Amino acid sequence: MGRMSVEELPEYAERVLEVAELIPPGRVMTYGDVAEWLGEGGPRQVGRAMALYGGAVPWWRVVRADGTLLPGHELRALGHYRDEGTPLREAGRAAEGHVPKLDMRRARWDGTGGAHGESGAVGAVGAGREPRAGTHT
Repeated sequence: MGRMSVEELPEYAERVLEVAELIPPGRVMTYGDVAEWLGEGGPRQVGRAMALYGGAVPWWRVVRADGTLLPGHELRALGHYRDEGTPLREAGRAAEGHVPKLDMRRARWDGTGGAHGESGAVGAVGAGREPRAGTHT
């Protein structure tokens, strides 16, 4: 793994990257979900950590809450999403560039269960994460 040594990487960014590596193929978390999981920072801090250091992890699995693909990286991300079977909503003909969006209702991962546990997993995102406390050291 060509990741930088811990000394070169700010502690918060290291923790953000660790969460990104936990997200199963075919699923995503928003910047805000990652911040909430860590209990520290917010979407902007997570986005900055991913922009600066995310190249060594599955960066395409940490996304904007509206499901739009990362500007400038849409085609690379789309290749990963198609390889992993990530749920997408095809763009309407009016959409600029006809780039699909992520189907956030189906793709979003709340940090529990298997990669494709379709048991309404998204409902748990942001809805009291107490049971998970201490399980992601």
